[in-house]
Amino acid sequence: MSLVSEEFPDDVPLRAEEITIPADVTPERVPTHIVDYSEAEQSDEQLYQEISKANVICIVYSVNNKKSIEKVTSHWIPLINDRTDKDSRVPLILVGNKSDLVEHSSMETILPIMNQYSDIETCVECSAKNLKNISELFYYAQKAVLHPTGPLYCPEEKEMKPSCIKSLTRIFKVSDLDNDGILNDKELNFFQRTCFNMPLAPQALEDVKNVVRKNIMDGVEDNGLTLKGFLFLHTLFIQRGRHETTWTVLRRFGYDDDLELHQEYLFPLLKIPADCTTELNHNAYLFLQSVFDKHDKDRDCALSPDEVKDLFKVFPYMPWGPDVNNTVCTNDQGWITYQGYLSQWTLTTYLDVQRCLEYLGYLGYSIICEQESQAAAITVTRNKRIDLQKKQTQRSVFRCNILGARGSGKTSFLQAFLGRNLLKQRKIREDHKSFYSINTTYVYGQEKYLLVRLCISLPEDLACDVVCLVYDVNNPRSFEYCAKVYKQYFMDSKTPCMMIASKSDLHEARQHYSLTPLDFCRKNKLHPPQPWTCNTVDAPNKDLYTKLTTMAMYPGHLSPPVCYYRGHFHAKLCCMCTCNRCTFCICQNILRSQLLTNIKAKFYSVVLNRHMAQADLKSSTFWLRASVGATVFAVLGFAMYRAILKQR
Repeated sequence: MSLVSEEFPDDVPLRAEEITIPADVTPERVPTHIVDYSEAEQSDEQLYQEISKANVICIVYSVNNKKSIEKVTSHWIPLINDRTDKDSRVPLILVGNKSDLVEHSSMETILPIMNQYSDIETCVECSAKNLKNISELFYYAQKAVLHPTGPLYCPEEKEMKPSCIKSLTRIFKVSDLDNDGILNDKELNFFQRTCFNMPLAPQALEDVKNVVRKNIMDGVEDNGLTLKGFLFLHTLFIQRGRHETTWTVLRRFGYDDDLELHQEYLFPLLKIPADCTTELNHNAYLFLQSVFDKHDKDRDCALSPDEVKDLFKVFPYMPWGPDVNNTVCTNDQGWITYQGYLSQWTLTTYLDVQRCLEYLGYLGYSIICEQESQAAAITVTRNKRIDLQKKQTQRSVFRCNILGARGSGKTSFLQAFLGRNLLKQRKIREDHKSFYSINTTYVYGQEKYLLVRLCISLPEDLACDVVCLVYDVNNPRSFEYCAKVYKQYFMDSKTPCMMIASKSDLHEARQHYSLTPLDFCRKNKLHPPQPWTCNTVDAPNKDLYTKLTTMAMYPGHLSPPVCYYRGHFHAKLCCMCTCNRCTFCICQNILRSQLLTNIKAKFYSVVLNRHMAQADLKSSTFWLRASVGATVFAVLGFAMYRAILKQR
């Protein structure tokens, strides 16, 4: 009542009415609802209900009444603890009222109680009569809720709790942009601006470092703040009652009151419509590149096992298992290369974007890149139906499903995409194998990602951009499986399919099927079977993967024309071409040459017949001129024909 009226009331009721202090008149800018309790007017049940709803409880005792002080430990604290969970105890404030009636302090009696109960945030002596420390009391009550000491500090040990040290260590590593173990002036200023919206003045920065130098060894190195010095500073803030500073830092980096990262921080809202995919945008790749450079200490463009562990120290668990090394490109030592590192992030974004958001949250993407959340790193592609209508796509990641009979070479085809021949594939442990591989391909000069997925059992999720049906040329029963799968799942779909004649280095056996593979492809308007093997000395040829990506990129060119010439299709966009530049397949060039030859022969025949009819009127000079003229006409005709073809 003294707080509200700012004067001591002469007539004090047994219980004050509930009041709410508006947010705009409180230092922390939060509304505060104050509920009084009177043992004379209220029942125990009402008390228990209020305790269960409270965020902070002030236990008021009279400083001039020993029994009142004793009741704090004999009655009130045990009663409150019995009515709250051990893991979610509400903070307590001990309030010594009527300090105007005594000349001595009660702190000597209260301090042992504070040391005994960790739930007690602080103790305040006040006087409702002369308004001493009344507003301060409610400030500390607010502070106990918004900036509790309990999760941060252990008063008995006089040091920070392990969970707090772990959280601040992650914050230090995220803020250490060059990963040298020291926060230099530039990094400290970025940290200060990120957390408190203002940089530190040069003198203030030196004062902070001098305080650390005087109190702790190895706290400052190379004129920068070490992890040891960083943790000491926050211990000092807490011990001096400035734990709101530490809480401001923790909350800016996504932590809640239990020092766990908020679900809203790790998993920001991201709407993904049906038939749309998720990809990383340019800024996300730049951020991931900086993270790679930060941890690639030997500058060999690959991450060693120790460097991978160092990268993921800011994670609560290791996100990548041993199968990652068989999903993306590695160097000769089996270490993930820079390209493989980006490929794995691309794969995670495509398959499980929520997990990608979580990982970016641990790395501090939104803080380092100064974005509202890590959702800003994701591009949601347009509906695939629109791509089919427009016969073009803006996507950068395409999915290829591999299907085939057991032993047809599916896994080999998967691993060959990463440049591994049969000899290298035999060294892969069974428990380290992956169902995915992802790598970059270049289609008409554009870098694209092709995600190859091994499909084991049918039916399963067959949604993809292109299908690869693999059969063993040496096994007479291998093609039958591909034919049946195609007719059952893909004959009436708009998904482009390619037949792969695997193990082409072996003898080609006659397939036990009503049609040969080539005839089957002709009948179903598919590209002819593509011979392939990974039984090579060097890395297997990757042309087929480029063709698969091209087929996925151009969804409008799904069914090639039915006409065949020497095993080639007549198509303006020939996906079978390996140079990625020509616009006509080999058969068209052959037909064009034959057509030009026929035109020239017919032209010469007409000219010759005309000259023979007038032979008696012409001289040898005439024949020479006629020959020159015919040649000129032939050249002009040929040039005009080429011009017409180009326009078409």
